[in-house]
Amino acid sequence: MLFMGQSIKEGFNGTNQMRFFSEVLTISTSMTVILPEETTSQIGLKNNRSDGKIPVLYLLHGFSDDHTIWSRRTSIERYAAEYGIAVVMPQVDHNFYSDMQYGKKYWTFISEELPRIARSFFPLSVKREDNFVAGLSMGGYGAFKWALRKPEQFTAAASLSGVLDIATHAEKAREEQDPINNALYQVYGEQDLHGTDQDLFTVIKELLKSEKELPQLFQACGTEDYLWEDNQIFNQFAEENNLPLVHTFTTGTHEWGYWDEKIKEVLAWLPIKKS
Repeated sequence: MLFMGQSIKEGFNGTNQMRFFSEVLTISTSMTVILPEETTSQIGLKNNRSDGKIPVLYLLHGFSDDHTIWSRRTSIERYAAEYGIAVVMPQVDHNFYSDMQYGKKYWTFISEELPRIARSFFPLSVKREDNFVAGLSMGGYGAFKWALRKPEQFTAAASLSGVLDIATHAEKAREEQDPINNALYQVYGEQDLHGTDQDLFTVIKELLKSEKELPQLFQACGTEDYLWEDNQIFNQFAEENNLPLVHTFTTGTHEWGYWDEKIKEVLAWLPIKKS
């Protein structure tokens, strides 16, 4: 179903395609939203819906995709139904969930405006313990960056095949004239990302100096994935710094069969409270 934002309040369930205006981006944009429904007679599907505000998973797409990809390439709606959780999947283009050097402010949009808009349309919980974020590839990086830079917003975050060493990734793309280089230039310009708040290693070091509660982290990457080495480096760093992280490194490449399986594991791992 496709709805304009201003017409939505409560009472919708299933997968909804939404268009709404973003003041931050100054354009109309889109998100796919899955809402839970309590049912007892639906054949072949177990649905749960708790009373009150709904826990929510923000699920982020990768570099080549859009807000519809998770619902088209996986069974996320079926998986989420069992847990009584809403799933919000925004459209963010090629920006690595960042305020772009030569473009729009997607970090501000995703971390500040999107949750506010989603909660204005649907009865989503504002409590930290009810909010989670996950993503794949570019979205895996975005999920960890969002949770680690805004730990007061999320109790848990998951990265599937994430671009977790963005500084080195951007550096290599420039050196090798990778096709992704043009997009990265639009986002970061010529900036060296090492030591900046785009670099997860730097973000973690700063977070560890604070008294903020760290989110629980889940990391998955296939051992045949081209991002496997980056994920190993991040995992070693996490262990050295005693981060609350669990990981699963099994056979797999950068493809949807792997992510479909792992998002089920993520949902089972999330500390979703039952009311």
